Amino acid sequence: MLQINDVFIHDETKYRILDTTADGYVWIDILSDTALPESISLSAVESAILSEELRKAEDPYKHLATVLPAEGSIARQIRDKRVEAIKDLIRHPGIYQRKGRGALVLQATQDNGIPKKTIYAYLRQYWQRGCTPNALLPDYENSGGRGKPRTGTGKKLGRPRSIAPGNGARVDATIERMFRIVLDRYYLIENGHSLPYAHRRFEDMYEAAHSDVAKADFPTVAQLRHFYEREYVRPERIRLKANRIDYQKDVRPLRSTATSNVHGPGGRYEIDATVADIYLLSADRQKIIGRPTLYIVVDVYSRLVCGFYVGLENPSYVTAMLALINAMTDKTKLCQSYGYSIEPEEWPAIGLPDAILADRGELLGHQIEYLEQAFGVRIENTPPYRGDAKGIVERYFRTIQADFKPFSPGVVTGSTAKKRGGNDYRLDATLTLDDFTKVILGSILHRNLSSVLAKYDRDPDMPDTLPAIPIHIWRWGIQHRSGRLRNASELALKVALLPRQKVTLSDHGIQCFGVYYTSSELLASGWLHRAGQRRPGPFKAAYDPAIADRIYFFPDPNKSEYWECSLTDRSRGYRGKSLWEVWESQQQQRKTTASAKLQAGESKRALENLIQTTICNAEKLRPAHLGESKTEALSGIGKNRQEARKLERQQRQNTAQLEPKSQKASITYLHTPPEDGAFPDFLDDLFGERE
Repeated sequence: MLQINDVFIHDETKYRILDTTADGYVWIDILSDTALPESISLSAVESAILSEELRKAEDPYKHLATVLPAEGSIARQIRDKRVEAIKDLIRHPGIYQRKGRGALVLQATQDNGIPKKTIYAYLRQYWQRGCTPNALLPDYENSGGRGKPRTGTGKKLGRPRSIAPGNGARVDATIERMFRIVLDRYYLIENGHSLPYAHRRFEDMYEAAHSDVAKADFPTVAQLRHFYEREYVRPERIRLKANRIDYQKDVRPLRSTATSNVHGPGGRYEIDATVADIYLLSADRQKIIGRPTLYIVVDVYSRLVCGFYVGLENPSYVTAMLALINAMTDKTKLCQSYGYSIEPEEWPAIGLPDAILADRGELLGHQIEYLEQAFGVRIENTPPYRGDAKGIVERYFRTIQADFKPFSPGVVTGSTAKKRGGNDYRLDATLTLDDFTKVILGSILHRNLSSVLAKYDRDPDMPDTLPAIPIHIWRWGIQHRSGRLRNASELALKVALLPRQKVTLSDHGIQCFGVYYTSSELLASGWLHRAGQRRPGPFKAAYDPAIADRIYFFPDPNKSEYWECSLTDRSRGYRGKSLWEVWESQQQQRKTTASAKLQAGESKRALENLIQTTICNAEKLRPAHLGESKTEALSGIGKNRQEARKLERQQRQNTAQLEPKSQKASITYLHTPPEDGAFPDFLDDLFGERE
């Protein structure tokens, strides 16, 4: 009924579900400094739910899931040290029971040389904050007071001076008032002065009010700059330094443009990929596009297919992550899009497993650390050339392909050339990618809901009346085994697993793969204002290769906060496309541009030759003297211009008389013509002035 790691409120106290038992659940108060795991019966849970005393709550520590401490950082060292101290305890089944817990903690104290009180603190922090390695991170984010003004009395705050003379001055309310006056009067105005100039005007004001203070102890320009950056947010600073017209024209952000070792379900997933033995057609059924890639994610305990991927991309980390995201999230909408109506209970694989077993290549790298360290999922890699280590998923590839091979044209056979007079099987391709996906999805649903596993090795206590069907085994395992599947935010999981790319800031927004994105948070940050200031960076963004319409931008690389950014109008041509299509389009555009540049170079060379020849001929025809004297030549320019203009007009009249007379064409309006016959004015919409 309740899922491990979920947080609930009962009697105004927040509890986290730690484990399931035959009689109920084990949970812990996540806000108490002295809390320890407690047991609650199933009947008590049911009674609390019916009386509305137990309700689900938001996890206050969910942000820890996407934190990845830097390699070698103090926070990471402390986390790893704490994990090492309690790793044996958290795996012991008796740690949740009061009886026997003390002996286990005492043994850990003797083994690690850590006080018993500290071991209990580590366990409590691990249980209360989500039962992941990141739960043991130190709370450095609560240290200090970033962005808050420091208070003090007497001497200047901060590091003492070691080179400049004097002791400096502490900035109080009076000095801050003077700072604000000189900034508003001299700096934050149109064509304003520099900050050092404003500081010199401040020194005049300060000296008049504090004639007894030595000049070496005057507040410095650095203190003025610190006050300015603290008190004036970036958009306000930029707006105040430009007049309204220049701000609207040159400074404001550009919003647009004119154009056998598992204990239950979820204990271990196996993931693998293969190239399906069938050739497909394009969406318009006019071209053969080759063989698709098929990823399958299978639960080892129940043999339930938890997720899949069908596409044309080669096996890689990116496609493996798409399959894993599918395996850990709700799939009812996906089934509905292909015409299969199912309930969530019919495909219950929603959540995080304990471990994922994969080949070495696809799940090796820094990106997978987000899944391993932030969500506590163990990544296991098979040895080289050991496909049998993932025998379940490998065998299922044969099963799923056997479902469509007898009926589908374009299936791969022994060789491309059949017997004499036969056709190449590739020419028999009939199914599109959508058709093939629908076939695979139907085969998976049949496997999960109806297929009998005749050779399934049952546990000793598994009843003989239980059908060896994956969905039945899964449900039985959830009730009678550990049920290790843990809940996680679907969006947080997706963002954490998506591949990441370095991005830069420009006048047009965030540039990622040559495509521009923006968001309301980015516009409010002031980073897109064209103020001539150096923009911060570099940054990273997570992207979904299946859709180019949005990316997830991380403004602070040390935090899990992200901004969802969408395509700008400048990149509107890529809306609705995948990033693979974007890359293909960009490649074609580069080829077209390179070819056009060759023609442009030839045209430019011909133009330059024409210009040089014309000038050379003109120089030969130019007389040595334009008049009797330089004065006469210059004074006659006006009269000469009038005569030349008269001659030009006469030539135009002669040309017009030789042209045949044309008849006036009639105008047919598609809509009701405007009363004054004028065209509508779209200037406000064009420049973003109309709200």
